[in-house]
Amino acid sequence: MARIAGVNIPTNKRVVIALQYIHGIGKKFAQEIVEKNNIDASRRVNELSDAEVLQIRETIDRDYMVEGDLRRDTAMNIKRLMDLGCYRGLRHRRGLPVRGQRTHTNARTRKGPAKPIAGKKK
Repeated sequence: MARIAGVNIPTNKRVVIALQYIHGIGKKFAQEIVEKNNIDASRRVNELSDAEVLQIRETIDRDYMVEGDLRRDTAMNIKRLMDLGCYRGLRHRRGLPVRGQRTHTNARTRKGPAKPIAGKKK
């Protein structure tokens, strides 16, 4: 089993698909990485040599922000907004939708399960 950026990649999948299991690498970046390393996109992970896996690992470490670093960066950006006290930061702090969605009826994913309010029946 190949281990890249701290993630065990599934061995029986194609390389382009398997790389997408790494947080921060989607379809576009996975195809870019395969092209940079001159690896055929139809090959499977278990068909790769150790040198090719090492080459992919070095490319990702050098050129892309993935996994822990990316998560930390995202968390710091959200924390910065919250510390500033701007509108988006306040929405994050209150656990409400940040991008202008309605909250009167929807937004259950962000707000959590509905809480009953006493005396609200009509």
